[in-house]
Amino acid sequence: MTDSIPDLAQQTEWPSELDDTELEELDQFLRAHAGEEHLLLDGVHGLLTAVGIGPEKIAPDEWLPEILHEPFADEDEGRRVLELLARLNESVELEVETDNYEPILGEVDLDDGDTALSALGWCEGFSRGVDLRARLWESRLGADSHLTELLGPIMALAVEEGVFATDADFAPLSEQEYDECLAQLPGAVSAVAHYWNEAPLTPEELNGPGGDAGENANLKRKRGGRWVH
Repeated sequence: MTDSIPDLAQQTEWPSELDDTELEELDQFLRAHAGEEHLLLDGVHGLLTAVGIGPEKIAPDEWLPEILHEPFADEDEGRRVLELLARLNESVELEVETDNYEPILGEVDLDDGDTALSALGWCEGFSRGVDLRARLWESRLGADSHLTELLGPIMALAVEEGVFATDADFAPLSEQEYDECLAQLPGAVSAVAHYWNEAPLTPEELNGPGGDAGENANLKRKRGGRWVH
């Protein structure tokens, strides 16, 4: 199942961007097959974002198991879901390349009956994408504080949502600060992508000692909310 995206992409011409109906279709599939710790659409978007802007390319064979957890019951359904995931992945890459990135975020219900945007799912997915190359991320973060600064809004939101654990001093965000960090997400994503393009991995980093998935790999995963693009 995991090797179907490259084959499908070579055989099919499609528009990269998913329309709202197609996003809803993928969202409904993920919800119908979601376990307690499985990613929903906002989380998948965060995962593909981290994969797309990270230190090295990651093949679908590696990131698909973070999204799909059981065989497809129907072959046509499987091909359709893989197509939607492939196009979502392509759309993330295209948006980053053209500096038009927009995160898919969740919504949470407030006590007054209103709703508010939530970065919880997106940050959860982003953290799992980082986990796939944790050693490379952590090695560079330890050597270059500039990367840490570029990741500032993402880290602040992830710490606020309990997704990232860190020794850094992050004060709780006010509602205004939270919204400001949400607004800064597109810029942070673009800045990190440019960073890795301009300062790629060195041979020493690529061939460095192996490591585990990092301190955030075993965090309790939380789900909730709805996606919003």
